[in-house]
Amino acid sequence: MTILRGKTVLLTGASRGIGRVIARLVAAESATLVCVARSQPGLDDLREEIRSSGGSVESIAWDLSEISSLPQLINQVKTQVGPVDILINNAGIEIYRAFQDYTTSELQTVLNVNLLAVMELTRLVLPGMIQRKSGHIVNIASNAAKKGHPFDSAYSASKAGLLMWADAIRQELIDSGVEVSSICPGYVEQCGMMVDTGIPAPKLAGASTPEAVAAAVVRAIQANQAEVVVNKDVVSGGISKLLFALCQFFPRWGDTVYRAIGIPQLNQLRIHQQTERQQGPTPELIGNQITTTSG
Repeated sequence: MTILRGKTVLLTGASRGIGRVIARLVAAESATLVCVARSQPGLDDLREEIRSSGGSVESIAWDLSEISSLPQLINQVKTQVGPVDILINNAGIEIYRAFQDYTTSELQTVLNVNLLAVMELTRLVLPGMIQRKSGHIVNIASNAAKKGHPFDSAYSASKAGLLMWADAIRQELIDSGVEVSSICPGYVEQCGMMVDTGIPAPKLAGASTPEAVAAAVVRAIQANQAEVVVNKDVVSGGISKLLFALCQFFPRWGDTVYRAIGIPQLNQLRIHQQTERQQGPTPELIGNQITTTSG
């Protein structure tokens, strides 16, 4: 069992959504937090909240899509706080499109933030963890990594890559003292795309809470769990796991189930809504893009 007390935890995508809730819960476990996000005002607000509750936290505003800058980020963390004991890769971005409508730049942005930044941050902190024979990498993947989400294919690809990469390095790191956990949330209420679009999840899909996802992250660290599916049925995601397993054997059956649930229709509606907002006098979303820290 891993104890969070006294550990230095680097958390990306911390300023909003799931990341903000994870930050509160990790701080409550008496860890020293280093929160990273693009939004300086969001980080300032979170830092003040955690410190006022007696927690230990530092914050650094950084654009994770700039992969070549990440060594400087890790050096700054080491200078300000010390070596990273636990890395929680939570930052993520979704851009809803029919695949042929993506630009090369959009594809690169999704893959950089959701996959390459995670791999690079891990590559940078891993030697110290291995030397100390102690550490934990937690990746916020998604149920979209288990079964592709149409009209959100770039995100699905990035999260599936994240899940399989984590599975591979977990095997590499066996007996090293370094653990790797993947958290796969379904739709999450009160944050990310649910708030940005104002469109609820399909009723048959259900939605979990950010608190349930954050609790799953802490449990995965404490119990050294390899993978956790978080969905409405139960935190263990038992029904969801069965569905994903069946989809591996019967992919077209899975396609039919997803259409019945309404997942393709939901994402098409998001594209339509974003287009309308972009064309309106005061668009809330620019470039038909949604950024999120959810799975």
